Amino acid sequence: MSSFEELLTQKGALILPGAYDALSARIAVRAGAKAVYMTGFGVVGSAYGVPDIGLIGPEQMTERARALVSAIAPVPLVADGDNGHGGPANVARLVRAYEQAGAACIQLEDQVSPKRCGHMDGKEVISRDDAVAKIHAAAKARSSAAFKIMARTDARATDGLDEALARSEAFLKAGADILFIEAPRSEDELRTIAERFQGVPLVANLVEDGKTPMLPRDVLETMGYKILLYPVTALLAVTDTLERAFAKVLADERVTARATFQHYNDVVGLPEWRRMVTEE
Repeated sequence: MSSFEELLTQKGALILPGAYDALSARIAVRAGAKAVYMTGFGVVGSAYGVPDIGLIGPEQMTERARALVSAIAPVPLVADGDNGHGGPANVARLVRAYEQAGAACIQLEDQVSPKRCGHMDGKEVISRDDAVAKIHAAAKARSSAAFKIMARTDARATDGLDEALARSEAFLKAGADILFIEAPRSEDELRTIAERFQGVPLVANLVEDGKTPMLPRDVLETMGYKILLYPVTALLAVTDTLERAFAKVLADERVTARATFQHYNDVVGLPEWRRMVTEE
């Protein structure tokens, strides 16, 4: 099994499916994912039933990261750290917590508190200097360079693409390993970003019904994007499935589009647990 650091050096784009709990993370790995992304949007919605507007704190997110790591190890987990839940000291504390939880990478953004999903309207960002200070604190706080810092800027929405590019340059100098410019609006903007940061691991965030065009993998790979995030694809699909399943149950109809009971037990590792407790 390749480490996240090794995956970043391999040829081609790396697809990171978004998972929001241990079950969805396990299923992503069973489907062939080489690494998994813990989506903050999905965690707060699935675990707490609230929107992604900064309502859930760092302790809850760290525990969710720990659960996902435990479910998929040794497959690497990239974990959403939102805006670090405060200033540079809070960022440093979160980096240490995520690293100790076993995550391979933390994503940190430059939004104000409370933050909101990157594809929502009405976002605000902190100053460039304050954002750089957070990335610098994150890089200093990690105990190993193998734990990666994914620096995200939401400045495209607030100050334009040029400011987002300038912030990204500053993030690299502050110690970021991976750049994530959120919500470029066109293929041309995606190409501009890739041309500006050739040789740097870049993230393309592919959100259904979002602000960035959903380009094919080969197109983004040719541009130079290394990480293709699909953060909410599974969450949206499962939401639709739950709505239809519960509607059938309440109408006293049988749900036929489902996994079998046996298959579910296989997914959560029942055979392995049985072998573990029966081995002498």
